[in-house]
Amino acid sequence: MTTYSFDDDSVVIIIGSGAGGGTLANELCQKGIPVVLLEAGERQSPATFINDEWPSFAQLSWGDTRTTSGTWQIAKDFPNLPAWICKTVGGTTTHWAGASIRLQDHEFRARQMYGEVKGANLLDWPLTLAELEPYYALAENKMGVTRTNDIPGLAGNNNFQVMYNGAKKLGYKECSTGHMAINSRGRDGRAQCMQLGFCFQGCKMGAKWSTLYTEIPAAEATGKLDLRTQAHAVRIEHDAKGRANAVVYADAKGQLHRQQGRIVAIAGNAIETPRLLLNSSSSMFPHGLGNGAGMVGKHYMRHTTGSVFAEFNDPVHFYRGTIMAGLISDESRLDPDRGFVGGYEMETISLGPSFMAAFFNPGAWGRDFTRVMDNYTHLAGMWLVGEDMPRETNRITLSDTKDHLGIPVANVHYDDHPNDLAMREHAFKQGSAVYEAVGALKTHRVPPYPSTHNLGTCRMSLKEADGVCNKHGQSHEVPNLFISDGSQFTTSAAENPTLTIVSLAIRQADFIEQALKTKAA
Repeated sequence: MTTYSFDDDSVVIIIGSGAGGGTLANELCQKGIPVVLLEAGERQSPATFINDEWPSFAQLSWGDTRTTSGTWQIAKDFPNLPAWICKTVGGTTTHWAGASIRLQDHEFRARQMYGEVKGANLLDWPLTLAELEPYYALAENKMGVTRTNDIPGLAGNNNFQVMYNGAKKLGYKECSTGHMAINSRGRDGRAQCMQLGFCFQGCKMGAKWSTLYTEIPAAEATGKLDLRTQAHAVRIEHDAKGRANAVVYADAKGQLHRQQGRIVAIAGNAIETPRLLLNSSSSMFPHGLGNGAGMVGKHYMRHTTGSVFAEFNDPVHFYRGTIMAGLISDESRLDPDRGFVGGYEMETISLGPSFMAAFFNPGAWGRDFTRVMDNYTHLAGMWLVGEDMPRETNRITLSDTKDHLGIPVANVHYDDHPNDLAMREHAFKQGSAVYEAVGALKTHRVPPYPSTHNLGTCRMSLKEADGVCNKHGQSHEVPNLFISDGSQFTTSAAENPTLTIVSLAIRQADFIEQALKTKAA
């Protein structure tokens, strides 16, 4: 096991080991660059994953206190759990469902294509689809995305078959088991999917791509990676020139350590990344590191979400097989005639009885609720995920509440934009129609869950005044500071973000390699 000394300032320090951080770590190590990877959680494995919802949630999830404000439903239903993300080696790639979809060309140019949207702060990405396409291809090959690189699609379970039949009756054309980073056949030493149905609890087969057992072991094999678990980053320090030069972190016992480095990359997700930057204020950076334009934490996006569940006369057993077993993409198109800009995906989903009880109608009880739970085996379900509008007022700030280390926790403030509400209403109607077309006895609109798609709080921008980083994730203000997660998204687009996060990380590694050679970072 490789260990670098605390005063080794030749290393690149990466904070967070998920889709962005874990991928970036491996890419840099493969290039011969030494990396210290700090992960706040413990290291699990397919052998230690728990196929039981509540124990698994405790094992993998980020349960540290957060506070919530705003008019969104989550502030009422889950005020201390606004996001369902992970605190473990591999980050939320241990928990994600595997959907791997490229953003569309028009979504990189939202300001240009959508025009002025009142109450939103739309901005075009400083990056185009054409620039990212080679990296999408590398990411799809790395992750083993189905329906790319001659990899067949996954088999469709009952939940998908119900969706598919309804989609065809409504005239939808783009319905399939999708592009999934789940092995439909053995690949790269990992088994094929056995349709166990516990994708959110960590893949016991290792069929689902996760940095836990792909990128990080590959990086360790190079001898260039020093992975430190239960290492909670507290603040980033800088030198007299304003360059990041160290990260202070707390170990499992709460003892503080200071690791020096030549580059710092943050991949803590779009809540913890701005929290860390805001908590890294100094006399030179009084409002937080890299926050000279006041944009750190602003434009928080979580996707416009909701679910539709339907009861059927015959059993569906929607919990058998992959959780995200297929999707309908027809509504992800740009079509303002529907009454909103942007688009959305309809994706199959299943929840175990515990989460179903918690999420179906939070706080509810009574005959209708218990009847639905009694008919659990006869349910089909889909998750609705669409582009939400970036707003400066939707933001991450520091709360008056402190964590166990005495550090201010993140407050997550969010208000739905009218465009978000119009999109959700349209999606609810269309999702219900899909099920009604194949004989649903009753459909149910389910409000948003704690978000797994947290985006935009350190967004890319062409101009420094508009965002936090450039198109390589490099801080506008601190040249050797990088944003390496979904925080850098300029807009949310409609698609699940993991494939794009991985693609950006591969691209960022190339940039960092060159920057180290030319001393541009």
